[in-house]
Formats: sequence, C-alpha cells, structure tokens
Amino acid sequence: MANTKASKKDIRRIAKRTVQNNAVRTALKTYVKKSRKATEAGDADTTQTALNTAVKALDKAAQNGVIHPNQAARRKSRIAKQAAAAMKAAGVTPTAKPKAEKKAPAAKKAAPAKKAPAKKKSE
Repeated sequence: MANTKASKKDIRRIAKRTVQNNAVRTALKTYVKKSRKATEAGDADTTQTALNTAVKALDKAAQNGVIHPNQAARRKSRIAKQAAAAMKAAGVTPTAKPKAEKKAPAAKKAAPAKKAPAKKKSE
C-alpha cells in the first residue's frame, strides 16, 4: 500500500488515466469494426469515411500514448489493405486526397551591416 502522500496521489492519477485510456481503446475498436463492416458492405463512400475516421482515431491514440505508434501503423495498414481490396473487387478506385503543394521557403533577410570597430588613438 502507498505510504507517502505523493504515491497515493500517483495511484489516483493512474486510475484516472486507465479509465480514459480504456475509453479510447474501446472507441478505437468501434471505429475499426465500423470500417470493416463498411468494407464488407461494399459501399465506397461509407467505406472511405469509416476508414478515414478509424485512421484519424488511431493516429490520435498513438500520439497521446494510448497505443504504441507501431500498433497504430499496423492496424491502419490492415484496414486500408482490406478497404482497397474491397474497392478493387467492386471496381471502384479509392479516392486519395490531393497532396498539398509545398510552399517555397521564405527568402532570408540580409543581416544588417556591422559597424567598423573604433580605431585606437595613436600617441
């Protein structure tokens, strides 16, 4: 059992985080299931939206440390592969978002000219 005040507070914080993380994991399972069901149904629009939602949720969970980034990548890869195969079988090409054009880097401002050092007086 925790003895110090800090360790008791730590236990409370861990319990709070566990509840939050479990809620996120449950939501992830729901999003992935919806994505798989939409894929099986064969509707391209719902498949695409469900896939996007699942990918976004997985990325967010990985970013917040709920799941490992490699796990998020693996799960995204699997559902994307299933969706692509289903769309290909249905004869629909998946719509990819157009990549944003890269902006040219801003020109650097020239540094102001330095003053010449003061000359020493000669005797």
